[in-house]
Amino acid sequence: MDANEIRSAYLSLMAERGHTVIPRAPLVPKDDPTTLFTGSGMQPLLKYLLGAEHPSGKRLADSQTCLRSQDIEEVGDNRHTTFFEMLGNWSLGDYFKSEQIPLFWHFLTEVVGLDPNRIYVTVFSGDPANGIPRDDESADIWTELFTKAGVSADRVVLLTEEHGNEVGNQGARIAYYSDKNWWSRSGGPDTMPVGDPGGPDSEVFYYFPQVEHDTAFGKYPHQNSDGGQYMEIGNSVFMQYAKTVEGFAELPKLNVDYGGGLERIAAASIDSPDVYRISLLWPIVQKIEELSGVGYDDNTVAMRVIADHIRGAVFLAVDGVVPSNKEQGYVMRRLVRRAIRFAHQLGVQDNLLTQLVPVVADLYTEAYPEVAERRETVIAVLEKEERSFRRTLGKGLRELKRLGKTGETVTGKDLFKLSDTFGFPVELSAEEAVTRGMPMTVNWRAEFDGEIEAQRARSQASTKLGATVD
Repeated sequence: MDANEIRSAYLSLMAERGHTVIPRAPLVPKDDPTTLFTGSGMQPLLKYLLGAEHPSGKRLADSQTCLRSQDIEEVGDNRHTTFFEMLGNWSLGDYFKSEQIPLFWHFLTEVVGLDPNRIYVTVFSGDPANGIPRDDESADIWTELFTKAGVSADRVVLLTEEHGNEVGNQGARIAYYSDKNWWSRSGGPDTMPVGDPGGPDSEVFYYFPQVEHDTAFGKYPHQNSDGGQYMEIGNSVFMQYAKTVEGFAELPKLNVDYGGGLERIAAASIDSPDVYRISLLWPIVQKIEELSGVGYDDNTVAMRVIADHIRGAVFLAVDGVVPSNKEQGYVMRRLVRRAIRFAHQLGVQDNLLTQLVPVVADLYTEAYPEVAERRETVIAVLEKEERSFRRTLGKGLRELKRLGKTGETVTGKDLFKLSDTFGFPVELSAEEAVTRGMPMTVNWRAEFDGEIEAQRARSQASTKLGATVD
């Protein structure tokens, strides 16, 4: 199944099981000043998970577009993206573990067709100090499902990622972890304020035996290792407890919050540890190959960055964001300009966005009609940003090259000049300097911020002077 088919099949299955399919929320959250972007499927529904009544009932499902700007630096490996879709289903006081886990299993194995032998899971190891029991209920449900499929379901208690790195999962299908498998708004049980809800979660991973474990991430592989063999594809949160003055008590209404990465499930369905080879990303990569005249296998990082950032920029534009120097607009500008810089390295000197936006739009037209409706507006917004940045890109890169030739340490003041004069976002300049092997002052960020404050002070002084003269 390709990604569009997986999304459609998931939503159809949820509707068959009594869920109301709700539309995606915009990437810019409404009535939530605490965050710039919608970064999870749960985020737009948090107030309902905390007790409010949803107008569409107790069973909900959707595919939520998400953007996590904090992952920009991670993009370039085989699994991270800033923009992604999260398949989600929720039970607001209706069903719980005994229905959710088999439902997810059915979707993965019967609908998508994943090999049960390649599925591994994690559950909560409990917190004796806070009186929270080990989640053997979830583990027992998983054991029954694996056993019926003829798959061994041994268990191992790992507790922490660090311990797992030392001993591995020893082939166990079900691994117990502590805080890794606990959900709350404020971390582990100890850090939760009185009154806050929380609960165990159960994560599902797909195993890629063709990937060699990277020992830089620990001696042995296990589910929560970053060594490359295990990829998380879904997580069911069981909101079960509330913190009280005495400890933890079970909530009167138990909720389920499931989130599954569409891109990662699609990668598992084609047995690819590289998410950029799925149907929602590979056509973008192929277009980049065509424009640049070079191949993906020799330029994976650059092409992954471009493909990811273009998708994110397109959906930001669809949702009304325009490039700017503030908040969401700044992140959008950074995505666009970072993509252009990487394309420049590949030899694409102009018209990158006008040629890639239609490819992205075509991939999402059926699932999200608003992409087709705003297609020309999106092209106009991104084309304008590319023209603006292209005018200074060469000059800025030459300035960085000049700094590199002098052998001097790059300072925050140098980066401020690149930002102020050439329109280089400071993170982009710093990244380019690191790529070129240029030495940088340890406190370059503080130096850059100091230059920003000095410029702001000069601007305010100028404004006051003008007012006095008038």
